[in-house]
Parts: sequence; C-alpha cells; structure tokens
Amino acid sequence: MADRIHGINAVSEGLRSSRRRPLALLLQKNHPSPRLAQLLLEGQKVGVPVSYRDKRELDRLAGHGHHQGAVLEIESFAYLSLQDLLTRWRTSADPAFFLVLDGITDPHNLGAILRSADGAGCQGVIVPKDRSCPVTATVDKVSAGALEHVPLCQVTNLSRTLDALRREGVWVYGLAGETGAADLYATDLSGNLALVVGSEGAGLRPNTRSHCDLLLAISLRGRVASLNASVAASVALFEALRQRR
Repeated sequence: MADRIHGINAVSEGLRSSRRRPLALLLQKNHPSPRLAQLLLEGQKVGVPVSYRDKRELDRLAGHGHHQGAVLEIESFAYLSLQDLLTRWRTSADPAFFLVLDGITDPHNLGAILRSADGAGCQGVIVPKDRSCPVTATVDKVSAGALEHVPLCQVTNLSRTLDALRREGVWVYGLAGETGAADLYATDLSGNLALVVGSEGAGLRPNTRSHCDLLLAISLRGRVASLNASVAASVALFEALRQRR
C-alpha cells in the first residue's frame, strides 16, 4: 500500500524522507514553475520515477485542487510503538520532551501541531488509536513536511501510556484552563516532560486528567477564554523550549 501526499513543501520533504521510500513523483503538465522544476531535480537526484499529468488528473489523485501541481506516491506511514519511542529517548543525552494528544480529530490541527513539535525539538508525539485523526495527505501538507521528521507514536490506551511515562521519570503536565491550574510560565518545564493537549472542543478527558501530575493554564488577557488546540500546543511547546535553552 502507498500514501499520496501533495503540496510543494510536503512533497519536497517526502523526497528526502529517511522513514518512507518515495515511489513516484507526479507533476502538473504545462505548468511552468521554478518550484516544480526544483522538485523535478530533487526527484531525479533520488532516482524517483517522474511523470507529468494534467491538472484534472492531479485533482482526482489529491482529492481536491489545492496540490500546487505536485503529488508524491510514497510508502504508507508507519507509527512507532511506545517502546520504540522510549528506546530512542533513552539513547539520547537530552531530557525527555514528548507531546501527548488526547482526541485531536481535525487534520489541520494535527498537521499544525506536528509542525510546531518539530520546530520546538519535541522528541515524539503520542496519539491514541481511537478518537484521533489518522495520518492523511492533509495532515502531511499542513505539517509542511514535519511528519517526516517528528516521531509519531500510536497507542491503544492513553491512560496506561501516561502511567508508563511516569514510571520512566517523566513528569506529565496537562493543559487545562480551569481555575486552580498552575501557571504555565511559572512552572519548571526543563526536566523530563510530557505535555498533554486535549481535544478541540472538550479539552482533556476526565480519565486523562486524573493521570496527569499537574494541570497547567495559559494566562489569557482577552475576552475569549480559550485557544485553539494547535495554538495552545504551540505556546506550551515553545515555552518549554525557551526554558530548556
């Protein structure tokens, strides 16, 4: 089985991927563009078969017309296991820095979160098998290629996963906005850390909250009482990065 990804940045990263083998590069016919010409060179460099298709055919393959003239067929995405993720961390010299997503179902949010996780140097993103957006071409495009670099782990039971992280000496901090949650900016985020972000609407589920060591709130000064899930994740990730630097 193969996946299809689209968009200039996502396709470029896919051609350079060390995790998935690119299989075929499809470029839009009669569409002169320096960026497509660069993709052609990148595809030829790694030995990927290149062919030209008309826009209607690319629209059909991508599922819409927002592919920027480039579609890449690539090996299907494979999630890491939790054990693999922890093994990678144990062999590094850095404190743990994980992001756990509790029920993110919007592909645009997931893609944006992966992009922020990559930018902040997150060592892995953990998602539940159920009640979670799967990896799709939209996720790949919105992540701007970050999906090829950020380890993405899928687990069956999120609560047991949080307990496993705690047994490894990782502090589990959940983002929540209610009164009584600790101030994100006044909390030490420099040690072994797993940030937990809830769903776009309901936030963290009660069972997930009960497995967190601490709940954190992002101080807001406006009249809107909450942030989009991907924005909240980005704020917390980069505050952790600031402290670690």
